[in-house]
Formats: sequence, C-alpha cells, structure tokens
Amino acid sequence: MSEHITSSEAGGEPTRRDFLYLATGMAGAVGAVSVAWPFIDQMRPDASTLALASIEVDISSLEPGMSLTAKWRGKPIFIRNRTDKEINDAKDTPISDLKDPIARNANLPADAQATDVARTAGQGKENWIVMIGSCTHLGCVPLGTSGEYGGWFCPCHGSVYDTAGRIRKGPAPMNLFIPQYAFTSDKVIKIG
Repeated sequence: MSEHITSSEAGGEPTRRDFLYLATGMAGAVGAVSVAWPFIDQMRPDASTLALASIEVDISSLEPGMSLTAKWRGKPIFIRNRTDKEINDAKDTPISDLKDPIARNANLPADAQATDVARTAGQGKENWIVMIGSCTHLGCVPLGTSGEYGGWFCPCHGSVYDTAGRIRKGPAPMNLFIPQYAFTSDKVIKIG
C-alpha cells in the first residue's frame, strides 16, 4: 500500500487537500472553543463575590489595647490599636531574633524586612496593625493578646506571634500576612 504524499510535502505548491486539512483543523478548534467557553465562563466569580473584594471597617471605637475581627473574603482580619508598650516591645526585637525576617505586607515590596514599622500602617500610625487572622502553619485562627510575646497564640499547634504578628516560636513558617489596605479617614480602614 503506498502512502500519499501531498505536493506541499514534496516541496511543491499547496494542494486542495492541504487546504482541506487546514480548514478542517481550524473548524474543529473553533468548535471545541465554542463548546468549552460556557463551562469556562461559568467559573468566573459572581457579582456578590466581587462586591466583597473590598470592605470598609469603622475603627472609631477602638481604644489603645483593643482589637476587632472583621471578615474579608471569608477570612478573619485582625485589626488592633496597639498600646505604647506593645509598640516598644515589637520595635526592640532585632530582625535576627525573628523566625521569618520578611514583612509579608501586601502594601510593601515583597522583600521588605519585618521591622515593626513594616508590619504596621506606617509612619504616624504605628499603633495600627491589620492582619489576616489565619495561622501560617495550618490556617487555624490564633487567639489575640495571648502567648509568650503578648501577641497572638495558635493553641492548635503552639505557634506564637509577637505584637507585630511576627512568628517567634512554633511550627508556623511565616509571619501573619497583611492584606492590601488603606485608611480612608482616621476612623475607617478600607481592606482590599
């Protein structure tokens, strides 16, 4: 049985058969995309999910030493108005004593060091700390103002965070993450 070689394979001009192969392949690709598109399109988030992309939290009632927990994208968000002692304790901790020296702050470059100021709202607002309240070990929710360093403590596996949310002891590999946020006024924080 002889194998058919098209003239284009033999080095000549394209033939009608070459065109038919190409047209059939293109029609098949367009058909596959048109069948798959409704399934792909239905995976996009709906309007109610997109509406939760950012939230505004009223912090006017938080005195120094008080915290609140908000919910953003299904995760707890810890917002704390730290006391002067908590700020000083965090500032006095050398980076070399930290288990994770990276700030993990979405508002800063990815390689920013985990100084106290890099973990807070910044100059003039060092008392405010906003973090995603999920332990970086297995995602448990740590207890506030607990543990050896007066920050957060995850009782599930013993991870201990300081007053800046930096991991100090236990199995958690990273500091608590800080989401994208900004103060829209002295009383309101927009997260996301």
